Amino acid sequence: MSSFIEAIENITPEIYENLKTAVELGKWSDGRKLTPEQKETCLGAMIAWELRNLPEEERTGYLGGQECGSKSKNKTPIDSSLFSPASGTRH
Repeated sequence: MSSFIEAIENITPEIYENLKTAVELGKWSDGRKLTPEQKETCLGAMIAWELRNLPEEERTGYLGGQECGSKSKNKTPIDSSLFSPASGTRH
């Protein structure tokens, strides 16, 4: 594991961009396809590098200040008069 950490510490912004492009396209810059293991390792390296070098809102997978859908929807007040009996009606 220490060799992985050492590798992360040696990633330059240029190497990071190359890893990111490879993961996005699924292939290296020379056209060779990434294996699933390579893709997993590259993605892990990207995320580890981002933790040390990028603000949270620029990191892979950042969703922002998302709220639950039921909390973020504009709620229109319900007209309670719709549910109260009209005067002069029998129920």
